[in-house]
Amino acid sequence: MAQAGGGLPAAPAQATQVTVDEDYAGQRLDNFLIRQLKGVPKTHVYRIIRSGEVRVNKGRAHADTRVEAGDVVRLPPVRTSERAGQKAQAMAEEVARHGASSTVGGYAPSREFPVLFEDEFLLAIDKPAGVAVHGGSGVSFGVIEQLRMARPGADFLELVHRLDRETSGVLLIAKRRMALKLLQEQFRERETDKVYLALVSGAWPASQRVIDKALHKYLLENGERRVKVVANDHPDGMRSVTLVKVKSAIAASPAAPATPLTLLEVTIKTGRTHQIRVHLAGEGHPIAGDDKYGDFELNKALQKSVDGAPALKRMFLHAWSLKFNHPKTRKTIQLQAALPDELQQFLPSRG
Repeated sequence: MAQAGGGLPAAPAQATQVTVDEDYAGQRLDNFLIRQLKGVPKTHVYRIIRSGEVRVNKGRAHADTRVEAGDVVRLPPVRTSERAGQKAQAMAEEVARHGASSTVGGYAPSREFPVLFEDEFLLAIDKPAGVAVHGGSGVSFGVIEQLRMARPGADFLELVHRLDRETSGVLLIAKRRMALKLLQEQFRERETDKVYLALVSGAWPASQRVIDKALHKYLLENGERRVKVVANDHPDGMRSVTLVKVKSAIAASPAAPATPLTLLEVTIKTGRTHQIRVHLAGEGHPIAGDDKYGDFELNKALQKSVDGAPALKRMFLHAWSLKFNHPKTRKTIQLQAALPDELQQFLPSRG
């Protein structure tokens, strides 16, 4: 028994019963306990599971057991060591100074983003270009890490889908596990409508409305990821469908007078990596400013301001509109993010 002022704080006198709510339905038991027993070392969490001290609906369970809404989980009396408490306190102080821990080490600065819609189940923001949605692949942190730091009281914030780093526009974040599961299911079942605005080189033929071509991911020698169009019967090809509608023809920029431009509304029926960029480039009309699949000479020219015309400093791809069913009410929600100024100003009255 620990003495007052000793190395171990007093443990709870008896076991407690916790009922799983719908936000945590489907979560592994070990992850559920780690969240419930904050400050308890993971080794101890696994020990009490193996020993049978943790019960789910009065029965023994394994670490990989999935808990469901309404399950009653018995939590045995536990106590945290003084060292664990000191470590948690030190981490809290470090986070207060530097920001939330990112997925690849280091700390993410706190940041909010323009809100398009928010309630207790989900958050929709207007993501700026140049910001990754999450840390990884050489990026220390992204939108989700910055939001978690900006909202320390939020128990749950997870990306519903992704946008490329250089793509701006509508991005959905779930605020409950139930919302995450239901929204991701809508994306998987193609029950959402996602419309992008893309400016491409050349005059897009109005009759070309559907691109149904398989895509294949591969790696360059330096390990960088790329995607290419392959035959639809390619063994590693993924069927990919993109719908294209001409929004307006745009006169050539003074910086590249020989190349007319077209503003497109692009709807994707499948969510493949770099799908829009590769499909449009494969048709001979790459997106202006695309540094991976674009016309590099054209991009270089468009970055210059000529005769007072604005320069294009980024890829012209914007997640403009998103329609989906609310995960709780099932009502249809349609969100729209206006073109950011740096793209809007590149569409002069020369259209």
